[in-house]
Parts: sequence; structure tokens; C-alpha cells
Amino acid sequence: MLLLAILTNIVSNNAAAVIGTPIAINIANQLGLPAEPFVLAVLFGANLSYATPMAYKTNLLVMNAGNYTFADFLKVGVPLTILMWIVLSITLSYMYF
Repeated sequence: MLLLAILTNIVSNNAAAVIGTPIAINIANQLGLPAEPFVLAVLFGANLSYATPMAYKTNLLVMNAGNYTFADFLKVGVPLTILMWIVLSITLSYMYF
């Protein structure tokens, strides 16, 4: 999930999900675990696009309208991404394992 959260801030969330889904399914198969929590981790990770303005179209619109800088997105987005990663990882682990 964290790898996809980093990737989705560089490429689109759709591209991150397309890259991450086969990897997650393969890992689940190799571990002999159900694929659903791994695919959900991909889904959540691919949508954690808070850390950069180019990560999502709406971020660019907000950046322009609010006169935000790239550093503003990093200051707020990186802690938010880490918080969401921790909470979602714990939640998925609790629900499926």
C-alpha cells in the first residue's frame, strides 16, 4: 500500500492500480492467502494522492485557486498519507487476518 501511495503521487491513480493489482494478486497466491485484502490495499494505496499537486487533477485546481505551493502539499500530504497508510493497514489486518 505504501509503495502504491508513493507511486500514485508520480503517476495517475489508475496507472498505479494497473501496476499494483497483478503484483498484489501474485503475492497473495504465493502466500496462500485470499487476494481480496491485497487488492483492497492496492485500491486504497492508489488513491492516497495527497502529497503532490500533480498527483490528481483536483489537486492542481486547488493549488491554483488557493495559491498553494508544492511545499504546502508536501507539508500536509505526507503526514496524511502516512496516517492513512497506518490506519488502513491496521484495519485491513484486523478485518481479514
